[in-house]
Amino acid sequence: MIDLDQVRAEAQTSIAAAASLEALEALRVSLLGKKGSISLLMKSLGDMGPEERKAAGQQLNLVKDAVAAALDGRKADLERAALEERLARERIDVTLPARPEAEGRIHPIAQVMDEMTAIFAQMGFSVAEGPDIEDDFHNFTALNIPLEHPARQMHDTFYFGARDDGSRHLLRTHTSPVQIRTMLASKPPIRIIAPGRTYRCDSDMTHTPMFHQIEGLVIDKATHMGHLKGCLMEFVTTFFEVEEVPVRFRPSFFPFTEPSAEVDIGCSRQGGELKIGKGSGWLEIGGSGMVHPNVLKACGLDPDEYQGFAFGMGVERMAMLKYGIPDLRTFFESDLRWLKHYGFLPLDVPTLSGGLTR
Repeated sequence: MIDLDQVRAEAQTSIAAAASLEALEALRVSLLGKKGSISLLMKSLGDMGPEERKAAGQQLNLVKDAVAAALDGRKADLERAALEERLARERIDVTLPARPEAEGRIHPIAQVMDEMTAIFAQMGFSVAEGPDIEDDFHNFTALNIPLEHPARQMHDTFYFGARDDGSRHLLRTHTSPVQIRTMLASKPPIRIIAPGRTYRCDSDMTHTPMFHQIEGLVIDKATHMGHLKGCLMEFVTTFFEVEEVPVRFRPSFFPFTEPSAEVDIGCSRQGGELKIGKGSGWLEIGGSGMVHPNVLKACGLDPDEYQGFAFGMGVERMAMLKYGIPDLRTFFESDLRWLKHYGFLPLDVPTLSGGLTR
């Protein structure tokens, strides 16, 4: 009969000497695996007589339990040591200064929206927001856009699937629905700007399927076209930080305003360089006009008592003009080199007192 005390002692010595979890696992297989030495001893019990098998079986079970306990104990020790070694290896000194190359940048779109908001806030405007997913009423009908208008067609608008009643939600094509929601929820006087994302089925060198707009709305009993012109002229001068920027209003048509006007600013292109200010050229920056009476009626306001103006501008276009960004597509390419060149430091918060840009 094999000396089981010696088998247990040798196994426990080998287990205690295992230097890694891999070595310990190999040792477990050699002892307790299907073809392990202790497993083979357990199988040999079948060749013994009843009495001998009973006595040997009890001893072998004691050895097997002792070896299993030694394996578990050694595994816990090795796992603890491995964890401590990893924690020591991956330790980070949080008191070290940040690396300069890891410095973040504010995207020009976010910066320009903050600049525009700061200017209009100084004029008394508050910021209003609305959902990106809209319904037909807020995006089209309430804005006096007729059913046959091209903007409603599939090739211009991102529509969702039809609902049970046949209607469909859509990705808003402008931030004007925020104006509708504000007029429905608030009583005049109203003075808000609505910055945000908008979506249209258009993609080329000068258009992207998703872009940013900022719109303004003023509703009260005394506002007229002169107030609209004064507001935008003041905004343009402050935003471009140029002492004098010529502004002209060209008659135009928008379903939601009457009269309507495109807003142009003066520029110079001498020597192939574009400069905002006095010059022989003009650049369109947005649309504007007096709120159409039908829009006021759709929002429950009496057009004989209330009137107001609205305007809208593309944020990307304003950023390109102010900071000399030549290609619209680069706004959305996630190029860190581009962002480092055109981006802004996180603490460069635009204010009228401290300056929009630093």
